[in-house]
Amino acid sequence: MATDAERRQVELIEQFSAQAAALSSAPQLAALVLEATSHPALFAFSELLSLPALSKLAGTQYASSLDVLRLFAYGTLKDYKSNYGTLPALLPDQIRKLKQLSVLTLAELTKVLPYDQLMQELDVSNVRQLEDFLINECMYSGIVRGKLDQLRRCFEVQFATGRDLTPGQLNNMIDTLSDWLGTSDNLLHQIQEKIKWADTMSETNKKHQKEFEDKVEEAKKSIKADIDLRGHDDFLSEPGGIMDFEEDRIRSKRSDIAGGDNQWHKFPRL
Repeated sequence: MATDAERRQVELIEQFSAQAAALSSAPQLAALVLEATSHPALFAFSELLSLPALSKLAGTQYASSLDVLRLFAYGTLKDYKSNYGTLPALLPDQIRKLKQLSVLTLAELTKVLPYDQLMQELDVSNVRQLEDFLINECMYSGIVRGKLDQLRRCFEVQFATGRDLTPGQLNNMIDTLSDWLGTSDNLLHQIQEKIKWADTMSETNKKHQKEFEDKVEEAKKSIKADIDLRGHDDFLSEPGGIMDFEEDRIRSKRSDIAGGDNQWHKFPRL
């Protein structure tokens, strides 16, 4: 679900895109680029950069506006300093925006940003100025959330708005997602094979259980049929039957009693 900030980004991009489509002269388009890169709530520029209307700036004296727009789409304050001689001077609002974008770029690389690194990247001279910038221009604007750790002298990033993807980053992301999709397909196939094997084993066990129960039932029927055929009394009195067993048990008890009497007569009378 899109956040308010994301919806605002979409609205601004659509607004500037419509304005660019309605303009025809290079000076007007250059002024539009200046307005867009200075806007305090706009942080995505690649869609504007791809507008056919802005291609009219190429080959004119305002062609550097395209370089500025490209800088705000993919670059940082450090990149601006490195190409200072080939780019037009930026306004204070643009410098502030480029610093904000630089923080977002750093947050993509690591979630713990040392103060020393931030001061160097943002061209800030002391910790007080750095923390004021992070609080007032970054966290209050909603582009980042995090914690200022004065003891460890670092900014712990909890959330950061994503920047525009360069063509190279987009290709890498597509490759990564393709690899992930392939791995997921292989894993899904393995899971399906395991499920199929488990189903097969379950059916085999059910079959063996049914065969065992059938054999037990057949044995019961065979015994009953034998009893019915030969008669119940004959079955009980046959060798090894229940009657023989009872007679053997009684005979054994009598022997024990007789033996006990014999043992008693061995003692002399008092």
